[in-house]
Amino acid sequence: MGQFDLPGALRRIRRRADLSQRALARSCDVAVAVVAHAEAGRRGMTVELLARAAAVAGLRLGLLDEAGHEVAGMADGAVRDRVGRRFPAHLDTRYGDVDWWHGDERYSRERPWYTFDRNRYLRDHWRDRSGTPDDHQLPQPGDSPAERRAQRRAEAQRRWEEEVRRRRAAGELAEPVAEWTCECPPECAVLDIGERPRHAPDCPCRCDVD
Repeated sequence: MGQFDLPGALRRIRRRADLSQRALARSCDVAVAVVAHAEAGRRGMTVELLARAAAVAGLRLGLLDEAGHEVAGMADGAVRDRVGRRFPAHLDTRYGDVDWWHGDERYSRERPWYTFDRNRYLRDHWRDRSGTPDDHQLPQPGDSPAERRAQRRAEAQRRWEEEVRRRRAAGELAEPVAEWTCECPPECAVLDIGERPRHAPDCPCRCDVD
């Protein structure tokens, strides 16, 4: 893919818009010398100004890949950290309760809704397993840690009920089975890290452990 031809692009803009250099400069609220020098190849032009000039001609700027297909910018509505900052564009986001990036000694900290792997080795490990995401994930209903834990509890109950039905159909259960209830102490909520559930040593339930 060749180098961007700014002088040619400006000439195309002026031809499409049927404008002189002076008229285009006036439309973009800049001095005529800015347009003249850029079109002559003596100076550059900011992307913002070029986008304004293109809009005058009914055009817009875009990113193209090697095949000439347009590539959209990253989604502005993608997930952000707890203070509203975007995550690093080159890293991959994930839920904060899925293999959170810090060690066991810091699990007393409040878990974020979303996080990322700061270590590129880990990032590349997950990309090898699951592919490279096209963008950062978008917020979805049920993303909060509490809702995700409730979903895992519901899945644990579903598995228990399926096992009861299977054993009853096989004639392995002669007596009625009590309803399933979660009896995890509060400590389990602190230790729970999503895809690898953990429970307090004295937990009588261990509901979401296969």
